[in-house]
This record gives sequence, structure tokens and C-alpha cells, in this order.
Amino acid sequence: MNVLTVVMALLSALFNAATSVLQRRAAVQPSGIPGRGPRAALARLGRLLSQPYWWAGASAMVLSAVFQVIALDSGQLALVQPLLTSELLFTLLIGAVVFRHWPGARTWRPFLMLAGGLALFLLSASPSHGGDQAGDWRWLVVGGGLACCVAALLAAAVRVRGPLQAATLGIATAACFAVTAALIKEVTGRFPYGPGAVLTTWHTYAGAATGLLSVLLLQWTLRAGTLAVSQPAMTLGDALISVALGGLLFGETIALGWRLLPEAVGIALMATGIVGLTRSPEVGGARSWDEVAPPESSEVRGDT
Repeated sequence: MNVLTVVMALLSALFNAATSVLQRRAAVQPSGIPGRGPRAALARLGRLLSQPYWWAGASAMVLSAVFQVIALDSGQLALVQPLLTSELLFTLLIGAVVFRHWPGARTWRPFLMLAGGLALFLLSASPSHGGDQAGDWRWLVVGGGLACCVAALLAAAVRVRGPLQAATLGIATAACFAVTAALIKEVTGRFPYGPGAVLTTWHTYAGAATGLLSVLLLQWTLRAGTLAVSQPAMTLGDALISVALGGLLFGETIALGWRLLPEAVGIALMATGIVGLTRSPEVGGARSWDEVAPPESSEVRGDT
């Protein structure tokens, strides 16, 4: 494995986790602005934007994107995206520090399962290098087929409710994030040819569009149902779809044969760990960090 790729992907996951925790930390600051309606909402938004934690989270988001681009430029899509599942691990650790609320033993077990499963899968799969660019016809076939799948998932999602809708939307969201990462990798292959090559390729603008669609679908997914259903679909779906796109678009390969068994065990451990973490109080359970008042806001939250 390319050490630079691994380090950059882990840093991207780290700063993405920091974004989530820091902006959540800003959200639990006392607003001090009562009332409802657009004016009160705008006032509370302005107060939120005045929080240093919010801006620290925004800066972390930018750094996460930069590190992901560097990782995709230097390595395989089939390696980078699975490594980004470590975001849940970093979220737990950073949240424990920021909110001064150390997780219990029930949370550390799925933590270790996710970490161990991720390591087992990547070491067994050993993704190989492929090309930096895919032909337009290959993008048309693979991208068009995946777009049809996403459309079918969305059509199904509007007809169901509850956990099934959350899982369906989670897979659709994962597919869009995976395509966005693949388009970013395609664009990075044009970096050596200068800014003109980047700005004149359709992949740049398609990546921006799919990235926006991914964010919008993420909001729908998070409102659809429990995180314990949607998060595994999004996290594992992104990783596995990215592995497939790496092979179909860029010619990347993973080890097969007897290694399929430890790869499957690794995926199962990751799935179990993700479900466990999203059900834990510290990450996504009934008593999340949103409800753990920081010292300076505990008095205000106690009054509500």
C-alpha cells in the first residue's frame, strides 16, 4: 500500500470527524434567542456562525476535502474510500475529548470490531494500482448504469417508510458519494496538465453536481429513520461501491481466491462494528453527545 495514500485518507477521515463533532459542539451552545419564525431562526443562525467551534468545524471540513483529493491523486479509489470508514472511530475519540464524556465498554467493543474489520479487509484485499483516467464510453456505461440504480432506489424510497426507507436512501447516498470520489480521482489525473485541463473537462462539473446531490440525499437519509439503519448502508455502501468503481473505471483489482474468506469476515466485522457504534449513546443512540451539556452551557440546558 502507498503510505502517502493511507496517511492522507486517514487524515481526511480524521478532519471529517472533527467537522461533525465541532459543529455539533457549536450547536449545543446556549442560543439565548427565544421565539419562532424566520427572524428568530436567522438570529439563532447568526449566533451559531459566531461560535469559534463552528468555524473550526468548517475549517476541518475544508482540510478533509483537501486530504481526500491528495489521497485520490496518489492512490487507488478502492483503498481510499474504505479507509474513510474510520471516520466513525475518529468521531468517537474526538467527541470524547471535546465533550469530556468517555465512552463505556459497550462502545469500545464495536470500535475494535470496526477497526479490526477494516484492517483485515484492506490487508486481505490488497487493492492494486490502476489507471488515473477512464474513457468517456466507460463512464457512460458505468455511470449511466449506476444512475439508473440510484433512480430506482429513490423511486422505491418514496413508497416505503421507516427502516426500509432509511436503508434504501442510505445505499443511494453511498452510490452518489462513491461516484463523486471517482470523478474527483478522474480530475486529479489531469493535474499534471495544468488548471486548463481541470477546468475544461466535464468531470469537474459532474463531480460538483454529484457532490451537491450527495449532500442533499444525506439530509433526506438522516431524516428518514434511525442512524443504526442508514449509517451502515452509507458507510459500507460507499466503500464497496467504490471498490467496484475502481475496478470498472480505472482497472484496479483486489485479491480473490482464498482471500475472499478473510475479506468477507472483515466486511462482516465492519458492518457489526458500524451498527454497534451508531447504536451507542456517544455516536447515535438515545443519549447522544448533543444531550451531554458542556460545562459552560449546563446551567442553561438544565433550565429547558
